[in-house]
Amino acid sequence: MAFQVQITDVAIWFKHIDGDKLRERLRGLSDNEHINLEADGVVGGWVRMKTGRDGRPTEAIRPEGQMKTVWSNWYRKRKGERIPLREVKLEDDYLVNISSLFPEWESKEDEEAFRDL
Repeated sequence: MAFQVQITDVAIWFKHIDGDKLRERLRGLSDNEHINLEADGVVGGWVRMKTGRDGRPTEAIRPEGQMKTVWSNWYRKRKGERIPLREVKLEDDYLVNISSLFPEWESKEDEEAFRDL
């Protein structure tokens, strides 16, 4: 399901997302936790911003990697526009999430045997 977000800053502030479900999902992320989102057809990485010095959570995510360039360009050229936004699951996310189910994959012996592959 796609929600909408308004381009208002170099970060996405939760209050600018139309959609309680996605907003709550993002609020549930830990500081610096990564999430993949599709914004206006472009899939990229985002990171939950750190809690402030006063202890209040920062209600925003910031782009990372190539998405930082895309979002910065949009901010300069498309500020104020509303665009579709949705969470996506990438293959790498799946592998990271299931790796905790197989702790034997992370043994020193396996690392030594397979490190050059």
